[in-house]
Amino acid sequence: MLCNLYIENIAVIQKTNIDFSSGFNVMTGETGAGKSIVIDSINAVLGQRTPKNLIRNGASSAFVSASFSDVSQLAQKKAESLGFMVEDDMIILQREMNTSGKNNCRINSRPATVSALKELSAYLVNIHGQSDNAELMSPSLHLHYIDALSQNKSQLSDYRKTYNEYVEVKEELENLNDDEEKRLAEIDLLSFQIEELLNADIKIGEQDALSEERNILLNSDKITKALLRAKSILDGDDDTDGVVNMADDAFSALSAAQRYQESLTDLSDRMANALYELKDISDLIDDAVSDVEADPYRLEEIEERLDLLYRLQRKYGATEEEMLSYLESAQNKLRELTDYDTNREKLKERYDSLYKEAMNKARALSKIRHEVSLDFASSVQREMAFLEMPNVRLAVDFKETELSKSGIDRVEFLISVNLGEDPKPVTKIASGGELSRMMLAIKTVLARHDIVETMIFDEIDTGISGSAAQKVGMKLKEVSKDRQVMCVTHQAQIAALADSHFLINKEFSDNKTYTEVKKLDTQGRVRELARIIDGVEVTQTALNHAKKLIENA
Repeated sequence: MLCNLYIENIAVIQKTNIDFSSGFNVMTGETGAGKSIVIDSINAVLGQRTPKNLIRNGASSAFVSASFSDVSQLAQKKAESLGFMVEDDMIILQREMNTSGKNNCRINSRPATVSALKELSAYLVNIHGQSDNAELMSPSLHLHYIDALSQNKSQLSDYRKTYNEYVEVKEELENLNDDEEKRLAEIDLLSFQIEELLNADIKIGEQDALSEERNILLNSDKITKALLRAKSILDGDDDTDGVVNMADDAFSALSAAQRYQESLTDLSDRMANALYELKDISDLIDDAVSDVEADPYRLEEIEERLDLLYRLQRKYGATEEEMLSYLESAQNKLRELTDYDTNREKLKERYDSLYKEAMNKARALSKIRHEVSLDFASSVQREMAFLEMPNVRLAVDFKETELSKSGIDRVEFLISVNLGEDPKPVTKIASGGELSRMMLAIKTVLARHDIVETMIFDEIDTGISGSAAQKVGMKLKEVSKDRQVMCVTHQAQIAALADSHFLINKEFSDNKTYTEVKKLDTQGRVRELARIIDGVEVTQTALNHAKKLIENA
């Protein structure tokens, strides 16, 4: 349950700390005192979207913290699946909002995202406000309530998996059936590209090798001159001895010395090796000079080949690997297009199979919904009868539709509030007060299957008064036996039934508005109920009436 709510700099609330209890919690206050701000704060920490003007005027940021105790195993498992540890069955959600639009969120003191708050909060709290009544005016949302009671999540998930696959194949089949001219044009283009790449006979590493060879041919004169210069230095000429000859003389001198001093043997051997190495280098230079040819025809051939590779690179890929990959992809695509009839037939078979499978699952889903709808209608009808609508009749109207994400069912609630009248669409019959009671009846029925342990009702009593309001309070009290219930109300009959009563009060100081939330004792409750009954001027009669309401509760 939600045991503590801390709010700072939210709208007219500068700072407040609220300790809620189990059972039935009620919040009351004058119009404009800030009751909706408390609900907005809860919505914010639950990960809902919040407007920037929610931050108190003059403040740069706002902060909300919600502590939940004795959380369910489902909620704990969900938190752990999101990467948050749960200790002592406690979950703490926190959200700081800045005027810059930045959010800092935490779950059990660890950084979190707004989406993580929202995902986890679905296992902790359900908030039901006046906007929920609008759902009853939208038949497209009625199916949601039947599915919630059906607890058919696994069947619905299985159906949607098949349906999504069916839609993908359907789209693929429709694409195959597109303009035949477009297909033929693509075949021509792919055929040309494949032929161009095959004729090029691209080989990996060829471009680098050709570039190196081109560089040699372009600089053959410089290379030859440098090699001949090296050769001259090594071998000498008519006027000078070369390095090889001088090394040979040095070796002879060392050999002569070694005959008299044996320790010079190693030095003599090293000189011999150096001499052999110099001679070998000289011979290799001869070979290198022979290999350098300034062949203009070969250079032209290389230039043409490199030009071709450059042009192909601009069209098919920056490297030889990418061009060959493009070739393979084009060949596969061409096969698909040329094997059009075969592929289309296989796809059509897959389409028919998936359609049949999806339809079978949709009908099975529809059967569950039809069965549940009977129990749903009778249960909601009983709850509405208790809420001072004894003659109400509720029916769930099913119409079969084309396959969709939801199956083949279009559901609409029909209602009759007077004897002798046939049920008609809710949108044409129900008043505001009737919608409020119908929604409460639906929520009461669904609560028996709901996984959350805290339910918040924001002015569920709109359009209701007198004995009907008394019955609404009794129903909320009944629901609070199994879970924590919070309610924002304007009705004394409902507030009198609270286990904990909180007053939301607006005050003015230094030309600023402040809202505070405080828990009322018995005397405070009597006075607040009397205010709700009588208005600003509280009479003794109203006080007596308030005491009586609390005693009867």
